[in-house]
Amino acid sequence: MAGGLVKYRKLGRTSSHRKALLRNLVTSLIEHESIQTTWHKAKEAQRMADKLITLGKKNTEASKRSAMSKLFRPHDILPRLFGPLAARYADRPGGYTRVLRIEPIKEDQAPSAILELVDGPKDMRFAMTARTIAKTRTNEQELNDMTRANIAKVTRYRQDADGELEEMVQRFERLEEEGDEGVEEVRKKRVYPKLERSR
Repeated sequence: MAGGLVKYRKLGRTSSHRKALLRNLVTSLIEHESIQTTWHKAKEAQRMADKLITLGKKNTEASKRSAMSKLFRPHDILPRLFGPLAARYADRPGGYTRVLRIEPIKEDQAPSAILELVDGPKDMRFAMTARTIAKTRTNEQELNDMTRANIAKVTRYRQDADGELEEMVQRFERLEEEGDEGVEEVRKKRVYPKLERSR
């Protein structure tokens, strides 16, 4: 029947190209713990990354073979997937990745996003919560309900969460005291070359 639900996004690519793209994105995610891409690619890569981390938690020969078939450079990435990442998410029942929408990076205005592993060193929500706490302390205000909920979320499964959060809050307080001197403005990437005018 025409017009039925689609099980996945085709991303305007052939099947083999799409699989290669997703394998590359997931390999980069496991290697760097945070990547920037378009929102649609991030949502598709998120599904694959969550399945791979679940395979890492199982830690059987069959799961290792299955993970090898889905990764580029498996000999570099497998020890990380079945080692520190499996240990980090041992108690977490799911939701190992997070997609955060950001302003379009490229000038073609494609919706962009950050795909990241949660509870890692590059966890964006953890950093944003710490920054909010630092700002409320400097302004001598009370924490609101949303900030309290975010604190509960980011500290729930993280090891030594309270100590790390307090350390990051103090870092943001120091940055607030220093000011914005020397901070560079982020510029959008150019996708299309600037063409010379013909007339």
